[in-house]
Amino acid sequence: MKPQKAPPKAYSEIEIVRLVWLAIFVSVFSFLFYYRHEDVLLYGDAVAHINIARRVFDSKTPGLLQLGTVWLPLPHLLIVPFIVSKQMWQSGSGGSIPSMAGFVFGVLGMFRLVRAAIGRDGEVDGAAKVGAWASALVYGANPNLIYMQATAMGESLYLAFFIWAVVYFAEFARQADEDKASRSLTKCGLCLFAACLTRYDGWFLAVVLVVGAVVVRSHRRKVREDGAHRLLVQPSRKALVKFVFLAAAAPALWLAYNALVYRNPLEFANGPYSAKAIEQKTATVNPAKGNLLAAGSYFLKAAELNVGEANWQERLWLALALLGSLVAGFGVRGRVALLLWAPLPFYALSVAYGSVPIFVPTWWPFSHYNLRYGLQLLPAFAVFVPLGIAFIVQSATKFPRLEASWSSWAHVVAMVSVLVLVATSYGAIWRADPVCYREAAINMHGRAALDGQLAGWLKSLPTDSTLLMYLGEHVGALERAGIPLQRVINEGNHRAWRQPVDPEGLWERALKDPANYADYAIGFDGDPVWRAAEERHLKALVEIHTTGQPPATIFQGRTQGRTQERAPVRGHEQTR
Repeated sequence: MKPQKAPPKAYSEIEIVRLVWLAIFVSVFSFLFYYRHEDVLLYGDAVAHINIARRVFDSKTPGLLQLGTVWLPLPHLLIVPFIVSKQMWQSGSGGSIPSMAGFVFGVLGMFRLVRAAIGRDGEVDGAAKVGAWASALVYGANPNLIYMQATAMGESLYLAFFIWAVVYFAEFARQADEDKASRSLTKCGLCLFAACLTRYDGWFLAVVLVVGAVVVRSHRRKVREDGAHRLLVQPSRKALVKFVFLAAAAPALWLAYNALVYRNPLEFANGPYSAKAIEQKTATVNPAKGNLLAAGSYFLKAAELNVGEANWQERLWLALALLGSLVAGFGVRGRVALLLWAPLPFYALSVAYGSVPIFVPTWWPFSHYNLRYGLQLLPAFAVFVPLGIAFIVQSATKFPRLEASWSSWAHVVAMVSVLVLVATSYGAIWRADPVCYREAAINMHGRAALDGQLAGWLKSLPTDSTLLMYLGEHVGALERAGIPLQRVINEGNHRAWRQPVDPEGLWERALKDPANYADYAIGFDGDPVWRAAEERHLKALVEIHTTGQPPATIFQGRTQGRTQERAPVRGHEQTR
């Protein structure tokens, strides 16, 4: 008896190898470029992510409680092994590694998703093959994603989990074998679990996919072989329950963590460090607050700015994506990929009612803020724009004069059209600098200038001195100076479950008597350390003034160092 041939795969191993190496090359080359130009730490949040991870093992009170509450923990836990090295911590390169890995897996996921969503039962066809490469190209060549994956920001990491969750859901929805469908659903659940521990977007995605899984299962029937067609099998109820458990586990764990540690399960949403509290404290303008339609418009505009620089390019991308979505929605293949639009309602709700403003440079208040959120629609653009272009090309070939001569070239024409669009739009973005890069450069300039000046003074302090400092805004100064965080008494050095303060905590005790606990106190105008030093009349050794930032002051504590002999210094640096 001859051995049976294995069923044909929807992709070849050589294609995967080539794609992975291409993605690795793009990732590493772009990282080295931005690293050389010192742009890896432009985002203040990137600096914060790295130092939250660092505090897990480098702190006066090390441990998992140093992960805090507002940001979800998985990105920080993935960063930890790569910043044990002091050099990789200071340079920010250690924080980039998980993001770079996420980029590579995201590119591969886009390729796999299109094959899974529009392929024909595992068989290779022209539409799926061209579409997979086109989608991987649109995603992996995006200048804004290329910059973000070179930093410690979590966008590329979350997108990888998001994409692979949809990949496995698509395979589950189209799988005829019960066991394989169940395995795909479990893998989808694991990706959702990771996504829910990376960004809150994942929580909304989990709800959408759970509802989708219930709907898909209810429409399946037992396999019936009648010689004409083959119907899909229902996955086991056990597999569905396992999927729901995995989807709900991460949010439940985070709520339980907040309840146990902070005595408030919603501490991340309404606590003193939440987006809501920051909005109230800083009186940040939100042009779309309370208006769901306006919020959705701002998010879509941010998404357009991430794929095009000129207005006509932005509108063309959106129009083609909507056309491709209609093609997928009314067709048999590709319908599952519509899940890639899930970020749109989530961010519309977040901007309108969740204290998460988005500023775009072309609309009031004509600024750059949270534009990187628009990258969450990049997977949707990457799938549906090539699909829209392919539909236009195929429709054109149906004209009598073109049908005979051009129908066989339709896939080639579609791929060339995608390449032209990508080269035109992405080329314009590179010439103007990616909007995510500009957002970071504009918003971080004043803070970076202050951190740089402060780091210079901190380096001059004795290497065995203890510092008292609120790390919320300017932990980057310590990172630049290479000062271990275990030398710094900060707001994380107390028992978080003692709310609102911990009378016996190191942080609270040091604020009551700074000179007894710290050699130097570094305060920023109005922060807890500055108020404590002023109330106890500590001597100001250095004052640093930078445009757009609160003044920073180094106060004398218990150490009589060489800086004590210096007269107070007032430095001014104008922002460009």
